[in-house]
Amino acid sequence: MALLPILRFPDPRLTKIATPVQIVDDGIRRLAADMAETMYEAPGIGLAATQVNVHKRVIVIDISETRDQLLTLINPELIASDGHQVYEEGCLSVPGIYDKVDRAATVTVRYLDLTGQEQTLAADGLLAVCVQHEIDHLNGTVFVDHLSQLKQGRIKAKLAKQARITA
Repeated sequence: MALLPILRFPDPRLTKIATPVQIVDDGIRRLAADMAETMYEAPGIGLAATQVNVHKRVIVIDISETRDQLLTLINPELIASDGHQVYEEGCLSVPGIYDKVDRAATVTVRYLDLTGQEQTLAADGLLAVCVQHEIDHLNGTVFVDHLSQLKQGRIKAKLAKQARITA
């Protein structure tokens, strides 16, 4: 396994729409394992392939306290959603920035697992937020895109300042 570099907002590659995985093979399983290692090391609770500059529809999520309940969703597709919840979100591609985003309270997602078998997952709470957040990445959307233009401008300025300081 290997740690992968995470793209930082406002990198334009984060807006690229990911393509469906045609075959779940060893390459996809290796990508998922590398993404999981990267997510755990960061540390984070979710990571989309888009964030590591691989534009395939693959996400990994682990919201457990013990960091041992990894979910890998290949070609995830929201098939139902209901209600609303506002959750403060952060993102590995937007380090140090947190803000409230309004999302569905419950979702049902259809996806392929690491064996290529179709699965369905019903999620609520933090897991529902995380699934929606990561699917957004696959569709070229970063959580700050849900915020006002004013907040987006402030976030870009703050991140540019951080980049200058660490350069």
